[in-house]
Order: sequence, then structure tokens, then C-alpha cells
Amino acid sequence: MSKLKQLESFVSIATRGSLTAAANAEGVAPAIMGRRLDALEERLGVKLLMRTTRRITLTHEGSAFLEDCQRLLADLANAEASVSAGGVKASGHLRITSPAGFGRRHVAPLAPRFRELHSEVTLSLNLSDRVVDLAGEGFDCAVRVGDLPDSSLVSVRLADNRRLCVATPEYLRRHGTPQHPSDLARFDCLTLSSDASQTRGWAFRVPREPGQSKGREGVDGQEVIHLKPGGPLDCSDGQVLHDWCLAGYGIAWRSTWEVEAEVASGQLVAVLEEFAAPPNGIYAVFPQRKHLPLRVRLWIDFLKHHYGQAEFWRGRASL
Repeated sequence: MSKLKQLESFVSIATRGSLTAAANAEGVAPAIMGRRLDALEERLGVKLLMRTTRRITLTHEGSAFLEDCQRLLADLANAEASVSAGGVKASGHLRITSPAGFGRRHVAPLAPRFRELHSEVTLSLNLSDRVVDLAGEGFDCAVRVGDLPDSSLVSVRLADNRRLCVATPEYLRRHGTPQHPSDLARFDCLTLSSDASQTRGWAFRVPREPGQSKGREGVDGQEVIHLKPGGPLDCSDGQVLHDWCLAGYGIAWRSTWEVEAEVASGQLVAVLEEFAAPPNGIYAVFPQRKHLPLRVRLWIDFLKHHYGQAEFWRGRASL
């Protein structure tokens, strides 16, 4: 008797609640389903289901085993679909998470489009600025922006992310344009408040002084410095800083994922670009797995395709 058939029969009985219902679904006699279940329990040496004349209930071991079996069978179905003549076909539930601001702009609009392409996949999107424990909280994939800490997670770089100093043309007409990062002390800088995560300040790449050793973040002839400019307005929320900047209240240091569309349209102007620090990344992150479910692989490929288009960040790419 096939081990796979035993597992399929167990899942069918457990989810349908009776031998008869499972047998009817497969078009066999209930006795056959019973023999498959008996053989599986004997092979494992554990009771998976408690059977009475009225109902079937899962044991503690059976409940845990059911989840493993359902995941195994779903992965098998995805693997077969990915190489079948009918083409790639994913199914199952996809749980993804992303930082709130980035997710609202660049993940949420893509989720319905992904569902249109893969109609048998359901999707949950969690937007949170805390670092979610993917494995512990049952998430399949996270989109993360910035340098990644060392961990047991696997990451795929989806795109580069730079930080730019930006201001409105009107603000620069009224106050002038900084020519060097040190000039920022004379301008209204819109900064994250001290309780926010941007503790190191604004990063710039400047020429290294003669005789100075190469820094950890530097390249030949240059080094990365961090400044903490001040101003009359600060806030713990990056979206508010973005809105203040668009309203002409000062210079902000924002990620290209947030301001590139406004820079492209002329609403904002990038300044001090020649001093911009090296880019960090936008990543898809997922737990270590020997076989990544097809729906996760397709989601990562989908993001990489869209994030790889310059027009996407400028707000001009069609979804």
C-alpha cells in the first residue's frame, strides 16, 4: 500500500469527519479507507484518530500530524504543477509582512495583481514596523528595507534603496541650496525624533582626509560620515516628514522608494546627490527551508520583476 495514499486518506478522513464521507469523495468503500488508516497507525505506532460509531476525533498526535500532512501534500501538488505541461500553478495560503509605510506604497498595490495571476492562492498582508519573527509567527515571507542583521533567515535582494536629501523647488528658491553636508546646519531639516529608529543620523559619502585610515563603510578615497542636523520640526513618523517636506517646510532625508516619484515629477528636488551614501537594499526574507513552496517562489519572482523596473518607483509602471 502506498505511503502517500495512506497520508491522503488520513487527511481526507480527518477533514471530512467520517470514513463514509472520505470514501464517497474518493469513490471507494469505507472499509478500504479504514484499512488505509489502520495501516498508517500501525506503521507509525501511534493512534491518530479516535473512532466511535458516531464520530471521529483527532488525538493530540493526530492533530499535529494532520498539519504536517496537509503542508506536505500541498507542497507536492505545487511541485507537480510547476513542471506539468499545463504550466505553473500555485495554491495555498501566503502570509507576508512588510514595514507599514513601504508596504502601503509598494506591496499592497501588488497583492491583488498577484492574486489575479494565481487565483488558487489566498493572501494575508501584515503591515508592521516591528521586526516580525517569521518562523515563530507563521509568516512565509517578509519584505524588508535596509541592512539586514545576521540571522538564520534567507534573503533575496529585490532592488537597491538610496537615501536622498530632498526639498521643494520653492523652499530652495527661498533659502538657497546646500553645497556640502556641513551646510545643512544653516537649513531647516526635517528629522526623525530621538525615540525613532534612525539613531545614527543622516549618512553621506565624503572625500577622506589625507592620512586617514579607510573606514569600515568607506571606499578608496572616501568615507561615510553621519550627521544629525537639527530644525524646528521633528516627528517619529516618516510619512509626516514626507508630507512636511512636500509642503515646503524644509529639507528631508528620505528613501528613494518614498520620494522618487515626486523627484521625477519635479515636486521635490534632490540636493547633495554627489555626497549620497552607498545604497542599501530592499529584500525578500524567508525562513530556511529545504523546499520553498511554489507560491512563495512565485511571489518573490513577482516582486523582483516589478521592483526591477525604474518606472515602478517613479509611479509610472502599469501593474
